[in-house]
Amino acid sequence: FWAPPPPAVSAFSPAFTPRTAITQKLNNAFTVSPSPRTNTFLTMAETALTQDELKKMVGYKAVDDYVKSGMVVGLGTGSTAYFAVERVGQLLKDGELKDIVCIPTSVRTKEQAESLDIPLVTLDTHSKLDVAIDGADEVDPDLNLVKGGGGALLREKMVEIVSDKFIVIVDESKLCDGLGPGFPVPVEITPFCHEHTMRTVAALPACEGCEAVLRMGSSSSNVPDGDEIAVTDNGNYIVDLHFKEPIKDAPAMAQQIKNTVGVVDHGLFCGMTTAVIIAGKDGISVKD
Repeated sequence: FWAPPPPAVSAFSPAFTPRTAITQKLNNAFTVSPSPRTNTFLTMAETALTQDELKKMVGYKAVDDYVKSGMVVGLGTGSTAYFAVERVGQLLKDGELKDIVCIPTSVRTKEQAESLDIPLVTLDTHSKLDVAIDGADEVDPDLNLVKGGGGALLREKMVEIVSDKFIVIVDESKLCDGLGPGFPVPVEITPFCHEHTMRTVAALPACEGCEAVLRMGSSSSNVPDGDEIAVTDNGNYIVDLHFKEPIKDAPAMAQQIKNTVGVVDHGLFCGMTTAVIIAGKDGISVKD
């Protein structure tokens, strides 16, 4: 059971080290109450937190609760996972974590980890992980996910599928009743005959009604920000599938897309999640 830090502790203080402290605004800000949907729920009594502060809370909590000395840890990619990586680096520097190695899921996460002196390895030497921590673009009631808005979906899935525990960290805006309408499903495809592959994917029975859009500009954003085709860290293209209605059967869609020749992988992460740590205007909840 996770409890907020004592009032005297500041998570933003230069001298901050306690693993239970999350953010300065948590001081005197939470009361604890049960929730039928989660095993932990913290409600905010007074203080409104910014979105970045909420992301920091869940990123730090995930590391504090699930990362222990001696582990092999998968480091996710994105604005929320950034804070989990930051926390790992902080605890290593403070000596509270020892003898861990980490596997990054993107070039930019690798660069962040290196800047924090986090020891890095790859799946070539460590094919089994104790835990991976990452964000998500959508989470449905069955804890199926849409990931890949930042373009790192292939490396994320390769790392997270071989982790004993996969901890997802999100703010409450990412929760949905059904995947699809709230965030397009990314599909990483080979550049060779990419227009053919786009049409083939869009014509799949499970993808009926979707609009397939080739990602342009930066691969780390599904909002067009350039005139060139976006290229992933792996040298591939990304097609974003836009849906107006909720996906009826996400696992079936995942299977059909994966079986399509020309597809490298997709952003549907089904049946992989161990727990979701959720930050909202009322506090933190954990669903597993």
